[in-house]
Amino acid sequence: MSDDETPKGSEVPGTPENRLRKELPEEVPAGAAAAPEPEPEPEKEEKAPEPSLGGRQRLVEGLWPPRVTRAQLIVAVLLFGLGFGLAVQVASNSDSGSALRGARQEDLVRILDELDDRTQRLEDEKQRLEDQRTELRNSSNQAEEARKQTVEKEKQLGILAGTVAAQGPGITLTIDDAKGTVQADMLLDAIQELRAAGAEAIQVNGVRVVASTYLTDSGSGVSVDGNKITQPYVFKVIGKPQDLEPALNIPGGVVQTLEKEQATVTVDRSTKIVVDALRAAKRPDYARSSSQ
Repeated sequence: MSDDETPKGSEVPGTPENRLRKELPEEVPAGAAAAPEPEPEPEKEEKAPEPSLGGRQRLVEGLWPPRVTRAQLIVAVLLFGLGFGLAVQVASNSDSGSALRGARQEDLVRILDELDDRTQRLEDEKQRLEDQRTELRNSSNQAEEARKQTVEKEKQLGILAGTVAAQGPGITLTIDDAKGTVQADMLLDAIQELRAAGAEAIQVNGVRVVASTYLTDSGSGVSVDGNKITQPYVFKVIGKPQDLEPALNIPGGVVQTLEKEQATVTVDRSTKIVVDALRAAKRPDYARSSSQ
């Protein structure tokens, strides 16, 4: 074998191929290097399952604590005001009807008759005025007819104003106050009740009662328009007796109120009552006729 030949499988050091192989890292056989193990994930804390709520508990949690909006608050205030108003109205209606709830049947019938009579009087007055208007329109001498009606109207106004005497059917109301317990407001209630029942002229112990009449307590008696009167108090009233007397005797009315004060009350009907106490005509300080 010559020196130039090299055996197969032998490597000659120093050749370029050997130098390259030394510079490269040695091959690692597959599976020789184990893959790095993944780091274990932190264990998650398991929450305890929430207990299931019943229907009533869910309802309570939904209602409390309450969540009130401004609109709901305004509506609540309005509803409260409406309910309060209705309650007050019902209470007032109950109070107004309680005075007649315990009345007897004949008293209720009498009150209804009195209301019917008042309605009839108003209807009659309306018809009378309409007749006067018709007469004025149809009269051949309207000036003369107007003069007659003016004179008649003057007499009627004089009776109401107390400047002329009057007579006619009516009643005499006598109040004997031996213990001095009757006060001015009780007599004023009697006057108002008589006026409401259709009284056209009233005189109390010689003092004519007119639209401006006032009553005050005065020592042991009562003053009417500044004139002191003492008991017994005598009312002379012109009007329809069938209306005047029942108006005083209604349950809780004038007679019962005065009797509670231990006063003696008598009502006498008459076909002729004379009211002759007069009042001087007073010129008004400020009021003037609009026709001037």
